[in-house]
Amino acid sequence: MPGGATSRGEFRARRSEEFYGWHRPLARVNNLNSEVPLSIVSDQRHKQAGDCAVPRRTGLTLRTIAACLCGLALMAGCAPLSRRPVPPAGYTSVRVPGFPPQIRWDGEMTVQQFRRWAATHLAGVERSAGGNPVNILVLSGGGGAGAFAAGVLSGWSQLGTHPPFQIVTGVSVGALIAPFAFLGPHWDKELSVAFLSPKAPRLLDRRMFGWFGALFGWSLFRGAPLRQLVDEYATPRLLRAVAAQTARGRLLLVATTNLDTGEIVVWNMGAIAAQGGPRALWLFRKVLVASASIPGDFPPVLMPVEAGGRLFDEMQVDGSASSSFLFAPGVVTILPGRIQLLDHANVYLVINGHLRERRITTRNSTPEILVRSADTVLVSDSRSRVKLVDAFAERQGANLKVTEIPASYPLGGFMADLEPAAMQALFAYGEHCAREHEIWGTALAVLNRISYVHRDAHKQPPSCPVSAAPH
Repeated sequence: MPGGATSRGEFRARRSEEFYGWHRPLARVNNLNSEVPLSIVSDQRHKQAGDCAVPRRTGLTLRTIAACLCGLALMAGCAPLSRRPVPPAGYTSVRVPGFPPQIRWDGEMTVQQFRRWAATHLAGVERSAGGNPVNILVLSGGGGAGAFAAGVLSGWSQLGTHPPFQIVTGVSVGALIAPFAFLGPHWDKELSVAFLSPKAPRLLDRRMFGWFGALFGWSLFRGAPLRQLVDEYATPRLLRAVAAQTARGRLLLVATTNLDTGEIVVWNMGAIAAQGGPRALWLFRKVLVASASIPGDFPPVLMPVEAGGRLFDEMQVDGSASSSFLFAPGVVTILPGRIQLLDHANVYLVINGHLRERRITTRNSTPEILVRSADTVLVSDSRSRVKLVDAFAERQGANLKVTEIPASYPLGGFMADLEPAAMQALFAYGEHCAREHEIWGTALAVLNRISYVHRDAHKQPPSCPVSAAPH
């Protein structure tokens, strides 16, 4: 390799820097540099392997180039990321070191766990509403299509009808938007800049060798741009503002997926912010990055946890891997009886995407078939959850208002939607529709519309969610 021999520990440490460096603020715990150094490569060994850095001949053949690329990719696969194991199932108490267990909980609570949780948190939520109906904002995942929710919030504020939300939840890109929505219209400028600024980092920063390198690595894109975006806007000032609103009883909740267990994890971001200081800011940012780290596209986040006096790692990824949006634990939606807090509550649900896939011809291509299948699963999950939440809200006496991106608006897919121009256009679309009072509809109207517009959506100009409904 250029510049002389490199020890295995140094090589693995450099590869692990993106995975660990930003995520390990205290100290390295895996002794990545402790391995025995490799010996200096001899001229004979250099000749036998083929010299990719300093060729002996004036030109490299196509076969030699391919061999070098394969070798480098295989080296990446042969240097796995070091991590501690997940806590064994026998541990009943697992927490992030330095934080109380109450900053998070499993999304799938038992009835007893939910009742304990409700007794602790819902009284504060009711107090923060000041005797008025509780307002809840639910933000779904959707990648670059999250610009729609950001635009809706901006346009809604311009109308002057933006209600204060006592509970805000976010998943994936919805998690990145949630803190700004939680803090209210005074933070719309920061939210707009995050989506519209030409200086915003490009999230689609491919790893070396693109798809081929990702096959032997841990993600297609580098995680540094996503972390840079979160670091830039999740500031100490924002943390203090979230903590102040949390003290009034309001809840800011973000979901991730524990890939080791396949379960959704709900994080009380206000409780994290209330801890204050650099450690709280570190965890606040870390959770946001984890919630938006789409498996395979962005690197997973290793969350250090403690159980029984021992340290472990959890692999946390995009919350959408387990739930397209976060409203209530599964068991709560089928509980008999009513929850007093939800009586006459207003629930605003933003779906950052379509609730039915557009009709296209899927090519005979393995990547396209896999991507299309994954999209179908996510869209179907969103549609099913809207139906479930609607039935739950009706039983509880809550008013559910839903918006989605109509099929007449052409989304381009994950990578296309993350392009700055696409996000700016979608932001402007959401902002315009909100200003025109054409955003919110009932779940029945939205679900009825998707069947109506599906057949000829590609022939229609983009229309706002409400005006797209059949008459």
